Amino acid sequence: MTVSEVLALLDAERDERGMSNWEKLGSSTAGMRSYGLGLTRLRKLAKRIGRNREVAHALWKTDVYEARVIALLVDDPARITRDQAEKQVEELAGGMLAYVFASCDATLAKTSFVVDLADQWVRSNDPVRRECGYGLLYEASKFSGKKAPSEEFFLAHVERIADTIGTESEKVRLSMGAALMGIGKRTAVLNEAALKVARDVGPIEFTSASGECEPFDVVKHLTTDRLKEKLGV
Repeated sequence: MTVSEVLALLDAERDERGMSNWEKLGSSTAGMRSYGLGLTRLRKLAKRIGRNREVAHALWKTDVYEARVIALLVDDPARITRDQAEKQVEELAGGMLAYVFASCDATLAKTSFVVDLADQWVRSNDPVRRECGYGLLYEASKFSGKKAPSEEFFLAHVERIADTIGTESEKVRLSMGAALMGIGKRTAVLNEAALKVARDVGPIEFTSASGECEPFDVVKHLTTDRLKEKLGV
């Protein structure tokens, strides 16, 4: 599928309500256009395209939000370099694309260097990198086997979150909350540590275009009966 064909497909799938919500975002869209499509539909379109690094790079150069999301979903993780990651993180439209860039099944989370990158970015002076770093940390919390970081690694990051979350922006706090949630689902030890921080922080408030989102309650996710049974807590 060519770039022109992808753009034509997005135009044909356009969602007027989604486009209206996009317009409400104003300057935070960083000048990007949108066809109002949600991530679920974009994932389906990305599967139709399949892995295609060349198309991914071409779509990334457009000013269409959905095209750039698809670019992040169809790139080849085996060929993504750290230099590419550092370049793209500077091009996330002020963080508008950070969530998909670092999480949501995006290819960056499937690279061989993702754990090291997350560890580096959460310490960055750049808030967009920190947001992405914690998103990648959440993805790493789902790893198993030899690919998984140690319990000590995750405990250190829980401590870092506890020490810094109070000074962070809304977006970084949400990303930290997701990382806490993921870490707290791994083991009983990590659950206890993450729960303590989550209870101290409380539900994380955030804004949305629709204004209909409830605060992100990490504690709720870490105290389900199913998780307690799984972890034996």
